[in-house]
Amino acid sequence: MKEKIAKELISVIVPVYNVEAYMEKSLDSIRAQTYSNIEVIVIDDASTDESGRICDAYEALDSRFRTLHFPVNRGPSAARNEGIRRAKGSLIAFIDSDDYVEPNLLERLCQNMEENKADVSICGADGIRIKGGPPAVYEPEEAIMCLAKGTPFNLVPWGKLYRTELVKKNLFDEKIYYSEDLLFLYQILKEARRVSYLPDQLYHYVNREGSQVHSSVGARKCTALLAHDRVCEDACCHFPDAFMDFRQLALDTDMRIAIMAVKAGTVQGSPLHYLKIVKRNIRRHFFLKSLKGFGQKRDGAAVLMLYVSAWLFRGCAALFYQFVKPMGDQGAWKKKDL
Repeated sequence: MKEKIAKELISVIVPVYNVEAYMEKSLDSIRAQTYSNIEVIVIDDASTDESGRICDAYEALDSRFRTLHFPVNRGPSAARNEGIRRAKGSLIAFIDSDDYVEPNLLERLCQNMEENKADVSICGADGIRIKGGPPAVYEPEEAIMCLAKGTPFNLVPWGKLYRTELVKKNLFDEKIYYSEDLLFLYQILKEARRVSYLPDQLYHYVNREGSQVHSSVGARKCTALLAHDRVCEDACCHFPDAFMDFRQLALDTDMRIAIMAVKAGTVQGSPLHYLKIVKRNIRRHFFLKSLKGFGQKRDGAAVLMLYVSAWLFRGCAALFYQFVKPMGDQGAWKKKDL
């Protein structure tokens, strides 16, 4: 590795909330990095399990680790922002505390950034559905288009290395609790001079049942709608070629939140209350060609159904998850037995 690269300090920011079963594997993978010039800032977002104790144990074990405990839960955006403010490195990476990484993650990302004179370096990841691509270097407009289409890189802050000055100018919006990643990345890529991508799967995403992705719907989760609105509004003015793809992405998020409201339930109030909120957002972003943009026809049908009526969507979705899907699952198990 070049001498210039080896001297740069990388600040690794790890937000933590109730992931005691996954933390040790995650933090061990960070300690094992072949790029040793790192500081690891672990933010315990008022965990109620043993996560906080594990954070303290790693701080005592490795002098590169620093831990901060929030007295109350403030959400992932606030946790990451606190890490960003405390970062001393010239480069920043985010790693979620329930995921783990390859030993050469930071070394490869750093090399990729230096070789291509990029402000953002991105690698591939497994455990997440995404269509990758060959190594490439993107200008801002090209990177924004990749973000809108969701390929070849994902829409989350992890699996990437950033110039610190770029991140400090574009903090996470702490009022956004879901899809905050998209809004953050949009702002970053908009200002990055160059973005370099390598397809190697150096980051391992763990899709766990208790994660935010699978949680019930409430006011916090509905802030995703605001995030997508803001991205679409800005893209309409500055990146018109990506505008329709961002609208498609907004509709996909609407559909997923609506399904979660019926399937996983809601934090407070009835699912119908949140379905009406989502319906208004769907009507804001809907266009006929969007129905062909969904991976499965039933997703497009769900969006169209909710566009027409929140009552209709709720009734059909409830019937599907109560009767139709269980029968399909039983059939799948029977086939496995055979």
